[in-house]
Amino acid sequence: MARTWLSIRVELVSGRGDDFWPRPGRIFAAARSHTFAQLADAIDTAFSRWDRAHLHLFTLDGGVQLATTRHWDGDEPEGTLNDQVAKLGGLKPGEQFAYVFDLGDDWAHLCTVDDQRIDPLDTLGIVPGAPLPYRGWGDLPDQYGRRWNGDDGRSEPPKPPAESLGDLPPLLSWWGPRQ
Repeated sequence: MARTWLSIRVELVSGRGDDFWPRPGRIFAAARSHTFAQLADAIDTAFSRWDRAHLHLFTLDGGVQLATTRHWDGDEPEGTLNDQVAKLGGLKPGEQFAYVFDLGDDWAHLCTVDDQRIDPLDTLGIVPGAPLPYRGWGDLPDQYGRRWNGDDGRSEPPKPPAESLGDLPPLLSWWGPRQ
């Protein structure tokens, strides 16, 4: 397969009122025939979004906006294009655009199209049916700021076990209480 796919770097800039530096990021392989909606889904998966019941919005250079318009029930910004139809093929090398997930918590991402195209077989070893991350870095914040299972945002963290990893069943040789 030729080098026809886009390589798109996506960096998490801010969310829930916090700005991130250094910015966590992922690099995606994407075919020009993939849609912006497919890219949104891939970004949300790669950035550990488990509650997908939120609106999202792409903003391209020049102010063009794309969203899954059926979710807006007619309240989408005027002139918004349907991201389930709009393909990534119009993106140019070096082009930058923004992606915002959850328009209340505003998880904002800077997306940059790499200058060089890639061959998915060389880069990923497969030809995926949707955009797929192939590189990443940084710690990802929880979508709701939870630090552990059952965190209510006000409680102190649970105390760690007296022995590191001592609370785990001995399924692996370094887990469980030390003998």
